[in-house]
Amino acid sequence: MDRGTKRPRCSPENEESTTVSESSKKDDLAKNADKLSNIFGKTGGAYIPPGRLRQMQAQITDKSSEAYQRIAWEALKKSIHGFINKVNVSNLSEVVKQLLMENIVRGRGLFVRSLLTAQSASPTFTHVFSALVAVVNSKFPKVGELVLKRLVNEFRKAFRRNQKDRCLSTARFLAHLVNQKVVHELIILELLTLLLEQTTDDSVEVAVSVLKECGAMLSRLVPKGVHGIFEHLRRILNEGQCDKRISYMLEVMFQIRRDGWKDHPVVLPELDLIQESDQITHTTSYVDQVCIQKII
Repeated sequence: MDRGTKRPRCSPENEESTTVSESSKKDDLAKNADKLSNIFGKTGGAYIPPGRLRQMQAQITDKSSEAYQRIAWEALKKSIHGFINKVNVSNLSEVVKQLLMENIVRGRGLFVRSLLTAQSASPTFTHVFSALVAVVNSKFPKVGELVLKRLVNEFRKAFRRNQKDRCLSTARFLAHLVNQKVVHELIILELLTLLLEQTTDDSVEVAVSVLKECGAMLSRLVPKGVHGIFEHLRRILNEGQCDKRISYMLEVMFQIRRDGWKDHPVVLPELDLIQESDQITHTTSYVDQVCIQKII
């Protein structure tokens, strides 16, 4: 450009046009931010179909932006929740394959929270959820460890508050995780000892429920410990310390043991998916303070 040639100045109209354009962009960004805030909110917000989520994701080019990350997080949450809700004995293998394609490490908090909610609502599927945890744990042990810590913490809170149903639910889950060798058997023995220290009808009922679920496995691994627990239960029965309903439960429990646990197998063949060499067993003491990781 020649020195004598002057750079053309923007006219007031051009400056005003530029200002309006920038202002318009800011308004659009603010509207998008408000829209995302209204959609998701602090508790998840309105339901968005998966197809719509993918479309919204595709429209955002900056993958590091808050908008993209929030949509990706929402999509991950819905995906994990969907897999957990549809898993059963017959489709476990296929669901696990699909689940492991997700970013399960990033979404470990989502996974654990959704898992515990589903198990509490559908306790008859506890053995299926435990098998699911066993497979995930073999790939990502930190996720299995977080499940254990959350369950122990939930049981502790329920026990302190005398919430029998919640105690039953969490103890049952821990028992099945012992069967899957995700949780060490000494944790369950410690839990049973705690329940029978100061016996009530509720504590005996929870203890019997735990033994039904994992008594066969405990009898193999710690026969002396199981013998001690049953001797304690026998004293409770003989001394008439409990309600007739609980006494009947105890009599049934002794019969199950005499029959060799034939109707209470450790793990169904369809749910036995992990090779022994791939199993990772976690230990944490009930009496110790358990540090629960913050869930993002």
